Amino acid sequence: MPVVQLRRPASSFVSRPLDDDAPEAAPFLKWAGGKTSLLPELLKHVPARLRGYHEPFVGGGALFFAVRRMARRAVLADSNAELIHCYRQVRDDVSAVLDALARHVYGKTHFQEVRALDPLRLPPAERAARFVYLNKTCFNGLWRVNRAGRFNVPIGRYKNPQFNNPAVLFSASHALRGVELLHASFEEALQRARPGDFVYLDPPYDPVSATASFASYTPGGFSWDDQKRLAHACIALNRRGVRFLLSNSATDRIRELYRGFAQRMVRAPRFINSRGSGRGRVDELLVFNA
Repeated sequence: MPVVQLRRPASSFVSRPLDDDAPEAAPFLKWAGGKTSLLPELLKHVPARLRGYHEPFVGGGALFFAVRRMARRAVLADSNAELIHCYRQVRDDVSAVLDALARHVYGKTHFQEVRALDPLRLPPAERAARFVYLNKTCFNGLWRVNRAGRFNVPIGRYKNPQFNNPAVLFSASHALRGVELLHASFEEALQRARPGDFVYLDPPYDPVSATASFASYTPGGFSWDDQKRLAHACIALNRRGVRFLLSNSATDRIRELYRGFAQRMVRAPRFINSRGSGRGRVDELLVFNA
């Protein structure tokens, strides 16, 4: 029988107090387009005091882990059901996830067997461990699915991929305590944002060329119509008194889409390319309303 994950009701969400004694936490997933290297630029736009912190495209959560001590409330969301299930299990039952990870090995045959498994038929901790294992051992950490929703990225070439790292997972679990985790569209997730809160938006980027799109994190992808819906959502946030920061490709049409807001160009490393010559530093756009 498929494992059905029940969403926490909003009323069960508990504000998380500041915890100066919490262990240092960092992303436990290798997420394509992750923002660890861009953190110094992003942090310039984070308020000194955070009433509530929201990420509707959480991915690897680099900015969340960097500011988690500052936020009394946090809501992390994504439309990728497997990603959110993994976050919930790391938060709620990290020991079981680590036990399941200990049964995995790095090798092509094992990778293909694990990739072929139907995640909905696995126990919750094993389902989360499958996600971590595939993420840490696939090519470039790229999570891509076909139209049927099946993960289809090949194995990567690594000497010793660290998919079973208790220190990283335990610290991430601690950081996620009290955090609301939603499998939801960005519109639904943004309904949680209150006046005075801060939202970081890191959607699948507008492709800079016809062959540079990596928006297939979910079966439906992320289209130009989705980009326009997101821009309208940012207008709504601004009207509600919610402060936001958005990152995206510095394409002409994205700059035009957000022409009513402040914009700043930054240089960011680009790692996702099948050819090494295609990697380097590229222009990215930061959009913000304060």
